[in-house]
Amino acid sequence: MRLRGTLRRTATVGLFAAALAGAGLQTGAAGAEPRATESGPHGGLHGTAWDLRPTGSTARLRGLSAVSRTTAWASGSGGTVLRTTDGGATWASVGPPGTEALEFRDIEAFDAKRAVALSIGTGEDSRVYRTDDGGRSWTETFRSDHPATFYDCMTFFDARNGLALSDPVDGKFRLVSTSDGGRHWNVLPSDGMPAALPGEFAFAASGQCLTSAGRSDAWIATGGGATARVLHSTDRGRTWTATESTLPTGEAAGVFALAFRDRAHGIAVGGDFNPGAPSPRAAARSTDGGASWTQANQPPPAYRSGVVWLPSSARTAIAVGPTGTDVTTDAGRTWQPFDTGSYDTVDCATRAGCWAAGEQGRVARLR
Repeated sequence: MRLRGTLRRTATVGLFAAALAGAGLQTGAAGAEPRATESGPHGGLHGTAWDLRPTGSTARLRGLSAVSRTTAWASGSGGTVLRTTDGGATWASVGPPGTEALEFRDIEAFDAKRAVALSIGTGEDSRVYRTDDGGRSWTETFRSDHPATFYDCMTFFDARNGLALSDPVDGKFRLVSTSDGGRHWNVLPSDGMPAALPGEFAFAASGQCLTSAGRSDAWIATGGGATARVLHSTDRGRTWTATESTLPTGEAAGVFALAFRDRAHGIAVGGDFNPGAPSPRAAARSTDGGASWTQANQPPPAYRSGVVWLPSSARTAIAVGPTGTDVTTDAGRTWQPFDTGSYDTVDCATRAGCWAAGEQGRVARLR
């Protein structure tokens, strides 16, 4: 049994390295610049590991947007927004001035110059800012005027069309939409939104409680209610259907993050956020656009707050959380740990470059 387990772990990470190579990502190429790495008992096999890219910040970074292997944006506590254009060798602190009291829990970047950042909080603390010059200047483009709102996360279908999600208001999740890249926002009608369950909400833990794929499909991850649900829209947020997931739910438990590689194939991760709390069913997968969910045969060993598919891969994805990183090479059926570092969120650029971010200003790039 011990030998079989060792062979399985080695094969899994070997497949992971092959998937990285197929996606155009480095896997420990000779001549790569030396970097501090963090890895668990299986990290470093075949050169696969997180390379820490020190930011000089102590903020908790729960917002992340990977533009390329060289360019990434991260956002978090204390009004923090960070940007690198040299692969993480240096970072610029480019947050909007006067926002030190805000928590930027999500950021969506279109390139090295253009980005949209969302601050969370009750009522007017929920705001959106946009920059077109790499963070040298920002424009506040949205501030909630409803005292019961609490915006959690954003998603963009393309460089113009996007959504931002609030916890339920008057018994239904609330959404605002943009059609000009986040310069203007409008509250969507709620008549196409199912009623929220008592106590149901979304988690502002990684910027991934709302995600999208293609031109018009979007999904919402929930927790806190009687069941942890996934809501799906095929028309950019105007109408929604709700499905129960297999993940546990509770006061601090549910589906924390979603990733869809196309409009059919998705992964849900989450569990119980409370430190040390068991999360025996921390991942599930869907092959029908979220209409049904199948529990992972071998899920991550603990709560996970972020998940992403590797670029150009139909089977490989990575999930992160405070206790480590896991990889699946069979489209979410089984997961294996490969790193024990603490990260809250993860993102991959379309062509190449996967990044993770978390507490104490931690950012890493996948090697």
